[in-house]
Amino acid sequence: MNLAIKLTLAAAGLFLFVGLIGGVLKYRGIMTSPSHRAHPYIDVAHRAALMYSFAALVMAELLRYSPYPVSVQLVITGVPLFFFATAIGQYFRLGLLGGPTNQFRERNFNTTWGMALLIVGELGGIGAIVWGFIVTQFLA
Repeated sequence: MNLAIKLTLAAAGLFLFVGLIGGVLKYRGIMTSPSHRAHPYIDVAHRAALMYSFAALVMAELLRYSPYPVSVQLVITGVPLFFFATAIGQYFRLGLLGGPTNQFRERNFNTTWGMALLIVGELGGIGAIVWGFIVTQFLA
């Protein structure tokens, strides 16, 4: 197992663990809120961390069949993982600070250029991972 796959599996485990912590925070919010609801971004962070953990598992499995050198694999997996982690962190930050319930109401770097970078990084990295799988499994 190469370093890119190990990194991606480690990220999957960390995202899963963070998602479980998010579940605890969500429960705390439900139990302490007059409306019995957690802050919307705690809810989003909880679900996003759990979903990203499984996305990272899929990425790791696809990387097993990658035709690219490990250095390229590290980039094409590292970029999406970075954005997954950044998104989870932002959701928790907004929820724990009791911030806005819709971060896109205010236009700023994060909601404009940050989102553009996230889209290109996630689609580009995962697209390259999937393409590598297709090349080795169907076109070789």
